[in-house]
Amino acid sequence: MKTTLLTDITIDEICKGFVYNELEGKGLFGWSGKLVIQPEYQRNYLYAEAKMEEAVIRSVLAGYPIGLLYFNKVSDTQFEVLDGQQRITSLGRFMTGKFPLIDQTGLPHYFSAMPDDKVNLIKNTPLTIYICEGTESEIKAWFKTINIAGIPLNHQEISNSVYSGPFVTKAKEEFSNSSNANIQKWSAYIKGRVNRQDFLRVALEWVCRSTEDDDVDAYMSQHRYDTDITELKTYFTSVIDWVSGVFNDVESEMKGLEWGRLFEAYHTTPYDPAEVSAKVHDLYADAAVKNRKGVFEYILGGCSDTKLLDIRIFEESTKKAVYAQQTNAAVTADKSNCPLCALGHDANAKKIWKFTEMDADHVAAWSRGGSTDISNCQMLCKTHNRAKGNR
Repeated sequence: MKTTLLTDITIDEICKGFVYNELEGKGLFGWSGKLVIQPEYQRNYLYAEAKMEEAVIRSVLAGYPIGLLYFNKVSDTQFEVLDGQQRITSLGRFMTGKFPLIDQTGLPHYFSAMPDDKVNLIKNTPLTIYICEGTESEIKAWFKTINIAGIPLNHQEISNSVYSGPFVTKAKEEFSNSSNANIQKWSAYIKGRVNRQDFLRVALEWVCRSTEDDDVDAYMSQHRYDTDITELKTYFTSVIDWVSGVFNDVESEMKGLEWGRLFEAYHTTPYDPAEVSAKVHDLYADAAVKNRKGVFEYILGGCSDTKLLDIRIFEESTKKAVYAQQTNAAVTADKSNCPLCALGHDANAKKIWKFTEMDADHVAAWSRGGSTDISNCQMLCKTHNRAKGNR
């Protein structure tokens, strides 16, 4: 790949013709229309949210360098930002009045109202720019290597850069657009941030789970030049509609669960939403349930896998009290203090186990309504307790 260093291009020149799209949250054009600030392989603009855009302006005013910028030369008259779009967008947004600098007293100062000396300082500050020329593969590889903006690329942002094209464009419009009215509903079930491509990543993971090749990068590569994302949208909507149809209640623990996997496993099973809701409420009210996130899969699976709920174990004082009671009775009866060992005819039928050799167990299973208190506690030798738990 060929690189050419430019040191005589000023901030004013780069920001001429700057266009910022509020809806998509990105800088579009600069350098009098010659520069595409955010090509499809670039991430969304994050400096405003991260409170970093003012720092860029303060650095310029203080005479500090704001780092190297890398532009990809597409043609003799067209360039695109390879690295530096966050800094360029911050400069352009400030110079077009999108945000002010806040002084130490809390007063705002917009670019248009700043003293002439500071305006000229910003405008005339030269930038250090490398113009890069190479194949698409070289440019994409370099893009990943020089990720020096201060906020590392996540997996999906890298995938977007590698497989940029019509499919990524359409997918980002749907799943990475904070103005999409569906985001609020989706947020009940998906963890992450729209502008960091987390929603898009989940949508891709879900649709890939339904295919033979459960690989997001492979899917994006295969569909890179598609202009239709109907399959992606339809599957994603199917999962969301199924979840919201089965569970009337929206609980905070629903966020971030593997709904794509659960959809594949259970969407053909019929459920009564009223009964499901009642069960959710019962489990949420049960003090023995330690893992509320497991409630939903537990219900979908027919309320059989109690491991999902991480049922609260008996208190240490309860176990010691029951152990003492069982052991005293066992010694008197000349039997093992493990009730199940005492029923046998081998060497353990009369064995008195140490406290450390035993585990607490529900006499009446929790899943059948048994409580987690001393009245429903028994101590079993570890072998019998584990065997019982595996039945």
